[in-house]
Amino acid sequence: MRNVEVALDIRANLGECPRWDEKSGLLYWIDINAFKLHRLDPKTGINETLTFDEEIGCFSLRKESGYVLAMRSGFYFLDDWNTELRSISDPEAGLDKNRFNDGRCDAEGRFIAGSYYPPKDHEGASLWSLGTDLSVKKLVGNLLTSNGSAFSPDNKTFYLSDTPKHVIYRYDYDLSTGSIANGRIFHEFPHGNGRPDGAAVDVEGFYWTALYEGSRIARLSPEGEIVEEITVPATCPTMVAFGGDDMKTLFITTVGNRSEEELEKYPHSGAVFKVEVDVPGLPEHRFAL
Repeated sequence: MRNVEVALDIRANLGECPRWDEKSGLLYWIDINAFKLHRLDPKTGINETLTFDEEIGCFSLRKESGYVLAMRSGFYFLDDWNTELRSISDPEAGLDKNRFNDGRCDAEGRFIAGSYYPPKDHEGASLWSLGTDLSVKKLVGNLLTSNGSAFSPDNKTFYLSDTPKHVIYRYDYDLSTGSIANGRIFHEFPHGNGRPDGAAVDVEGFYWTALYEGSRIARLSPEGEIVEEITVPATCPTMVAFGGDDMKTLFITTVGNRSEEELEKYPHSGAVFKVEVDVPGLPEHRFAL
């Protein structure tokens, strides 16, 4: 059994989107419901925070410096830590119940990010691509919660989960055009034992998914078979990221906004956890601009 440790003892409301910066050795992550972007130095334990006026659903590092963010009101640039946000566009303007959720960049520097539709009375969420020319196009529609975005090592496969449906999909991805096609089920989890949230892919092309309300991380082969599961001391792990000097540390964000009974059982809910794994992960692609 792998030893899951606390990397940062904090009670995040909705911890999400851990992202390792191999240049600085820092782990970025967000607390969606607290409107916060964090950056943690795992070696010193120092955790810095930026607070915005609305939810930040996900972000990616940019090629030279700064960040691209997907927030409730659309895409933004942040040119450096603690600078002013610069609006890019809002592809879901007018959809007041939606906010952006999960996403990451492809190998050409496009930012792929999807939205979340909380009422779930219809499939009101979508997956979007912010191009290197700042144009926006819809890649997938008819989702409840766009989640689990990840690319295979050869960039020919794109993974996407729709969390309430308990399903992970795989698509053919054309890196030259940034288009996806041929969506099919990669893995479907049974109801009642966790549902697929955020994810990452290792160098062997295995897909690691956090199972929300499932207290575990699952590693799936490129064929969609579960080959390993890691128990997490929190009911709601939300996403994983590979980091550390050798990219073999798996960081895990979690939810702290849970019942008192559950918090008594899992007192570190909301913390950022870490666990050492055998196969390293892939460095994150950065936004091209």
